[in-house]
Amino acid sequence: MMRTLQADVLVIGGGATGAGVLLDLSLRGLRAILVEQSDLATGTSGRYHGLLHSGGRYVVRDAASAQECIEENVIVRHMVPHAIENTSGLFVAMPGDDPAYVEPWIKGCHAVGIPVEKIPVAEALREHPALNPALREAYRVPDASCDSFDLLHALVEGAEAHGGQALTYHRVSAIEVAGGQVKGALLEDRRRGESVRVHAPVIVNAAGPWADEVGRMAGVHIPLRLSKGIMVAMNVRWVNTILNRLDAPGDGDILVPVGTVCVIGTTSVTVPRPTDLDISPDEVTQMLDAGEVLIPGFRRARALRAWAGIRPLFDAPAISHDPGVHDEHHQVQDEEGRWITRTFSVLNHEKDGARGLFSIVGGKLTTFRLMAEKTVDQVCAHLGVSAPCTTASVELPAPEAGPYGGGRRHRGYHALPNRLAALEDAPTHTGLICECEIVTRPELEAAIEAGGAGVSLDDLRRDLRLGMGPCQGGFCAYRAAGILQEVQKLPAEDAIRALSRFVEERFRGNRPLLWGHQLRQALLDESIFRRQLGLTPPAEAASSSQEQPQETSRG
Repeated sequence: MMRTLQADVLVIGGGATGAGVLLDLSLRGLRAILVEQSDLATGTSGRYHGLLHSGGRYVVRDAASAQECIEENVIVRHMVPHAIENTSGLFVAMPGDDPAYVEPWIKGCHAVGIPVEKIPVAEALREHPALNPALREAYRVPDASCDSFDLLHALVEGAEAHGGQALTYHRVSAIEVAGGQVKGALLEDRRRGESVRVHAPVIVNAAGPWADEVGRMAGVHIPLRLSKGIMVAMNVRWVNTILNRLDAPGDGDILVPVGTVCVIGTTSVTVPRPTDLDISPDEVTQMLDAGEVLIPGFRRARALRAWAGIRPLFDAPAISHDPGVHDEHHQVQDEEGRWITRTFSVLNHEKDGARGLFSIVGGKLTTFRLMAEKTVDQVCAHLGVSAPCTTASVELPAPEAGPYGGGRRHRGYHALPNRLAALEDAPTHTGLICECEIVTRPELEAAIEAGGAGVSLDDLRRDLRLGMGPCQGGFCAYRAAGILQEVQKLPAEDAIRALSRFVEERFRGNRPLLWGHQLRQALLDESIFRRQLGLTPPAEAASSSQEQPQETSRG
C-alpha cells in the first residue's frame, strides 16, 4: 500500500531557502513537509564559496541586492552563530583594477548602510602579509564565512523541534493539480524504492536551478538563466579575512578562508541544464591566475579540489505575475548573467492554472531567511493565517557538541590547533579517523546512527567534513567505510560499493587539477585504493553509481 502523508504546505528543495521556508512555516504553526531528491545542501547551497555577503559586491550596479545582503547579514549572524566565522572582509584595489570604481563603490556602500572603514595600505599588509604588496587601497566591510552544511542542519533541526518534517532522498515524480487547484505531490523514496503521496493544498517550489523542472510538473514555466560558477579550494589558508577585488564584478575576484583551506572563485557561464557542472583545466587556470594577483605565489600552493555550482537567476521580464509579488527591482541583462540582479522573486501561479503553487527564485544564500519570510507571508495570506514571521529574532541552537569539546564545529574564529588540543585534552581517546578535519570515531558512529539505513559516506562528509582536507579522503575513507560496515552490519560488498562511490566522487573534483603536487597526491590515493585495496576502477565505479545523487563539495 502506498504511504500517504498530510501537510498544510509541501516544500520542494533542500537548500538554504527551502530549509528556511520549512522553519518559518513551522514557527507559524503550519504543518510543513520538506522533500529533497538527495541530501540537504547537495545543490547550489552546498556548491558555493562560503561567503556571507556584506553586500559590497553589488552596491554599484544592484543596490537592492546589496541592501538585502547587509540587513540579512546582521540577522543570520544572530540566528546561526555557530555556522558563521567572523572573518570580516577586505575590498582591495590591485594593479589592473579601475581607479574610477572606488568613488561610486564607497557612495553605494554608504547609501545602503554597509559599514566601510578605509585601512592604510601598510596596516593591511601588516595584518595580511601574503597580500600583493602592489596593493593600492583597502577597505574593511562586515563579510563573513558561512558553513552551509551547519546552517542547513540547524534550520531543519529548528523546524523539526516545532513539528516540521524533512524527507531527504525523496524525489518529486508528479504534482497533482485538479480544477486549477494544487492537491499534493507524488514522491519516490529513492532509498526504499517506494512511492509516497503527500496531500497538501499548498506547494512551495524552492528547487533552485530545478525550479522550472518542478514547475513544469504543474504546467507552469519559470524562465531561469542558469549561470555556472567554478571554485577551487587551496590547501593553504593564505589569509584570515575574505578578499574582494575593488573593481566591477568579474571572474576569480573573491578569496574566502573556509576552515583549514581557502576558496577562490568564481566564473559566470550560462549553461542549459542544472546538471552541467563539468570543469575544464582552462577554467582552473583562470582561477589560479586570478589568485596570483591577490596573493603572489598563490600557484605554489596545492589546489585540492575544483567544483561548480549553478546560480538560478530569474529572467523577470519574460513572465507576468501579480503586482504584489516581491519583484520591484529591474534587471540588467548581459551575455553571461553577471549583471542580472541577485535579488529574488516570489511567484504566485494561480493565474497559470495552479492555485496554491508558489515559486521562490533568484536570491543568494545570504538572503535565504528574507526569501523564506516573503514566501511564507504569501502562503499565509493564501491560507488565511495571520501568524507573523519570527525568524528575524530566533537563535537556533548548535547541533550536539562532539565528545571532544565540540568536534569539528567551530565557535567564532577557526583554528585547527584548538580542535586538536581539545581532542588531546579529552579524558579518553577512542580513535581519530580523519586527521585533516579532526573527525573522531565517536562522532562518525553517532552520525551513522543518526543517518539511518542508506546513509552514504558522502552524506557523512557533509555532516562531519570527512575527507574534505588535504588528502581528500585518501587516508580516512577506508577507515570510515569499515566503521560504516561495522555499525550498520553491512555485507562486505555493500561497504566496498559505498567506499568506491565515495572515492569516485572525490576523484571527480580532482580531475581538472591533475598536475604538480595534486597529481602526486592523486597517484598516492590511487595506489592505496586500487592497488592495495583492489577497488573497482573509477570508470566502472562511475557507471555503477549513475543513479546516485550528484556529488557536492565545498573544500
